[in-house]
Amino acid sequence: MKTLQGNTILLRALEPEDLEFLFETENNEAFWEVSSTQVPFSKFLLKNYLENAHIDIFEAKQLRLIIQENLNNKAVGTIDLFDFNPQHQRAGVGILIHEKYQKNGFASEALQLLITYCFTHLNLHQLYANITSDNSKSIALFQKHQFKKIGLKKDWIYYNGNFKDEILFQLING
Repeated sequence: MKTLQGNTILLRALEPEDLEFLFETENNEAFWEVSSTQVPFSKFLLKNYLENAHIDIFEAKQLRLIIQENLNNKAVGTIDLFDFNPQHQRAGVGILIHEKYQKNGFASEALQLLITYCFTHLNLHQLYANITSDNSKSIALFQKHQFKKIGLKKDWIYYNGNFKDEILFQLING
């Protein structure tokens, strides 16, 4: 897969020139809660990650794509498939839009492009997302795309001295 083209964004594979964007987003503590990150990433580690980003999803069991704005070709976020399981035809979805690019519809368009790709090209039967109960923007985004709340994990995420519930959302193809 080279790119998935939308109206205002495209989803594309990681490139070496994404190092600065990844360094900025991966080391932004505001995003650590959703990424389960606890320590900063060095440019060296991220460069190694980029050098291995070409590994096929069937081998790596994950896929990270850059969300790039069509208007100015700037990276605005990332969208991930994780826990990819071809045997059971499912994968988890995570999305991050850099704070200066939020509220432009990029997340919604990216999620729709990814859903279509997963169901038509990867032959997945279902996608799921884990979202903390206080993340109303993400809950609204996934519900807009027909993900259904199917479970609640009580006190699942410990962040900044507090436990938070995590909601499990699922989208079944067809």
